[in-house]
Amino acid sequence: MNISLERYTERVEQYASRFSRFPFFLDVTMVLALIGCAFFGTQLSLPGVDRPDTGKSLEVLLGLSCFVLLKYRIHTRTVVVVVAGVTIAAIARGYLLTPMLLAPLLAAMYWLAVLCDRRTVRLYALVVTVALLTVNLFSDGMRDLSPVLTVVGPVFWMALPLVGGSLARLRGDYLEAVKARAEHAERTREEEARLRVTEERMRIARELHDVVAHHLALANAQAGTAAHLSRSSPEQSRKILDDLTGTTSAALRELKATLGLLRQDDRPEGEGLEPAPGLARLPELIDSYRSAGLEVVVHQEGVRRPLTPGVDLTAYRIVQEALTNVAKHAPERAAHVGFTYADSRLLITVSNDGPATATAVNGTSGGFGLRGMRERAQSIGGDLCAGPRPEGGFEVTTALPLQASAAVVEGESP
Repeated sequence: MNISLERYTERVEQYASRFSRFPFFLDVTMVLALIGCAFFGTQLSLPGVDRPDTGKSLEVLLGLSCFVLLKYRIHTRTVVVVVAGVTIAAIARGYLLTPMLLAPLLAAMYWLAVLCDRRTVRLYALVVTVALLTVNLFSDGMRDLSPVLTVVGPVFWMALPLVGGSLARLRGDYLEAVKARAEHAERTREEEARLRVTEERMRIARELHDVVAHHLALANAQAGTAAHLSRSSPEQSRKILDDLTGTTSAALRELKATLGLLRQDDRPEGEGLEPAPGLARLPELIDSYRSAGLEVVVHQEGVRRPLTPGVDLTAYRIVQEALTNVAKHAPERAAHVGFTYADSRLLITVSNDGPATATAVNGTSGGFGLRGMRERAQSIGGDLCAGPRPEGGFEVTTALPLQASAAVVEGESP
């Protein structure tokens, strides 16, 4: 029975949705159909039982009560009271209780179950059903029927609109919940998309800053050193100029590789792109700074461990940016790079000597270097601290997570 009622409810909703653009037309059509049902119900009687003589007044009253249903959306409870009162009066006068006679009341109860809360529906359903049963037991139109049929009929017919209306209300609540979830999911997708775009923009900005700032600072230092030595040591000046050519070529290659990640074409993934740099390229990085006149000392503590690609790239970029700051701002042309491998973390320190007042510019908060290094470290679960040293100079310290691996690689300092 539940399946049949659900199908009946779905069909009613389908037909109602077709006329949803014309609600008044739909309501008037429903009222006219109910008037016809009620009028036909007044013509029915049991064999051997005469129809009550009410002078057509009660039939007219039944028809008028159907027009009250036009206000079911606004005054649902009042509509139920009016229609139920007229229907009960008709049964009390001797009309046979049939689904046709009850049609206006069944419609009112259906909309009550759809539009009102459960407590109100239960209360009105109980009162109306008890009133119908009481009147029906003493009605002249039902005197030849057994009390069981007299009781079962009204209960069964009253249950149909209540169950159908409850199913319709539950279906409406379900559709509202689905719509709300869909809207929430859409808003969440938009927020996630904006967040991903922001994160990607920041990542690209960090990569471009590291590439451009490092190579331009290095090229500037090499050019300045070559100009300074051009008269006193021409051979060394030419060697530095040769290194400057390599620096600019490396800058172009890294820019091409970084910008190539942004291109959306049909090439196979990774074709024509260089692998991301890591600590394996640290000797090359140190040599480039030494050619620019910056003396870099590297030392290591603990056993070297293999790193994940993300940690490897982050470590390389942090060392690169810290040495770039030293080359740009520190008066002392010397830097110290330290690697300490612990059980679960890699500690990296980059420092330079000199007066604290003079080298503090290495860590000015107005630039993007320290911000980018800190963002890189935090993106992989690490942290970074930077500031002047008590004994003078500036120091950048970062702790990065290590890759969990049983393999232990021993080697020289990176």
